[in-house]
Amino acid sequence: MTMPPRPPSATTPDPWRAHASRIVSIRDETPGVKTYELEFEEASARTGYSFAAGQFNMLYLPGIGEAAISVSSDPDRRETIAHTVRAVGNVTDALTRLAVHDHLFIRGPFGTPWPVTAAGGRDVVIVAGGLGLASQRAAIEQLSRRADGGQTIVLHGAKRPEGLLYASEYDRWRAAGIDVHTVVDEGDAAWTGRVGLVTHLLADLPLDPSATTIFCCGPDAMMVGVAEAAMARGVSAEHVCLSLERNMACAVAHCGLCQFGPHFVCRDGPVLRYDRIASLMRVPQL
Repeated sequence: MTMPPRPPSATTPDPWRAHASRIVSIRDETPGVKTYELEFEEASARTGYSFAAGQFNMLYLPGIGEAAISVSSDPDRRETIAHTVRAVGNVTDALTRLAVHDHLFIRGPFGTPWPVTAAGGRDVVIVAGGLGLASQRAAIEQLSRRADGGQTIVLHGAKRPEGLLYASEYDRWRAAGIDVHTVVDEGDAAWTGRVGLVTHLLADLPLDPSATTIFCCGPDAMMVGVAEAAMARGVSAEHVCLSLERNMACAVAHCGLCQFGPHFVCRDGPVLRYDRIASLMRVPQL
């Protein structure tokens, strides 16, 4: 399986140019996590911008800085652009202090997307840990409209039930034919679902390894565990795709902060095939 090329963006011939946008809505997702719907101020940017599932934007707050955030909205819905954000640094902390109608800047899109088209006709298992589901929501929306005979399965794990992302959307996804399974590390008095690791969900899942593609995003250790478990079930490493998170400052492979062995995550990723990075994923703190 070859990774798809990064689609060109008509609005960003200059990758350094940021476009003004305003916040249309803010939705609480889980404790400390919000989804921001943004709209470009410029009409040309609104009509020309496009992205593919799995790509990211650089969100820029003047005087504070930029942060790389996955686009979490439907690629075919062009009215607004969604980013699901946890406050973990200067930029994302400042973002939480903004309100509807406030402004920020968008630079992007960047990066290599999920190979949704290349997975046509195959079963796609989307495996996410915590906030990792944000980078996969766009792919889920695309796959909810698939008519190629393949099945889409979502396996989502969180530390606790309140950390399960997009829980209000599960029924809609299931109504579209997507099989959704959840698991938590630690339940509470109201939790009646699975307790354990997301790899346990994968172990219990019936698979045709010759016709299965894995999309995985989450902590590195979890992704390695999922990839190795999938391969142990017979899924080829070239059909296991991971979305990496690294410190990305320039988004165009100039600053070198996101270098991962021979790869630059901002340019060659964030989505990378496991057969290309398996040895690197086993190197601590790389």
